[in-house]
Amino acid sequence: MPELVDLLALRTQRPDAIAAAAAARRRPASLFGPHGKLMIIAADHPARGALRAGADPLAMANRVDLLDRIRTALARPGVNGVLGTPDILEDLLLLGALDDKVVIGSMNRGGLAGTSFEMDDRFTAYDAGSIAAAGFEGGKMLLRIDPDDAGTVATLQACGNAVSALAAHRRMAMVEPFISHRVDGRVRNDLTTESMIRAMTVSAGLGTTSAYTWLKVPVVPDMERVMAATTLPALILGGEVSDDAAAAYAQWAKALSQPTVQGLVIGRSLLYPAKGGVADAVDRAVELL
Repeated sequence: MPELVDLLALRTQRPDAIAAAAAARRRPASLFGPHGKLMIIAADHPARGALRAGADPLAMANRVDLLDRIRTALARPGVNGVLGTPDILEDLLLLGALDDKVVIGSMNRGGLAGTSFEMDDRFTAYDAGSIAAAGFEGGKMLLRIDPDDAGTVATLQACGNAVSALAAHRRMAMVEPFISHRVDGRVRNDLTTESMIRAMTVSAGLGTTSAYTWLKVPVVPDMERVMAATTLPALILGGEVSDDAAAAYAQWAKALSQPTVQGLVIGRSLLYPAKGGVADAVDRAVELL
């Protein structure tokens, strides 16, 4: 793969090429695509050790394959953004795949999947300063609130500080909130209506200003009540790859009918669809907008 050879040459011999590519990137004129919404491809799972997609526990482990899938998705009409950690976004920068795209840097990836410290979700990737320096449009943080884990308060404080810092740079702060519990030693997100409302109201109040805060939320029962809990703009996340793709698309479509919902942030469901190729899965999601 000639592009891989070029990528490796730049990373080994010209690491400064990353900053140069970020400076040269053509930034989007708006956060919104031609459909008036945001359509973002999420690709920050590997940095948390979450490599599963569908039945394959290591689906996202081949980086060249993952990059090819992301580039295929980004090239589809109507896709206007990407979410990732520095390693992935910098590969895409070097490959020239981020011109005119809304780029969101993933910030807290310290709560590694399946670990005893998973709820201690420390900020180990981007910070507000590096996001602004790279010319990216915003930063994303995961906020899992475990009522039984006192360590949650440290993540709350860190997310509050990150929201404030991003706002100071006039960058979007994308907060992904959940109420979470350990069940048989594994972290499980509570996807009931009541828990989602509670998580959203907590996350909406983080930081010294909410002017640049957006929420990234899953589809749960009674989305009308959930989305009525705040006036902040929201994006719908895709979650796990579903065997029933039609049902997943129907849920996204219903959620998009809510006035505060401004688009989709979908990762594995589009990059590793249960059936068909990436392009078809992405095009079908774009049609919902």
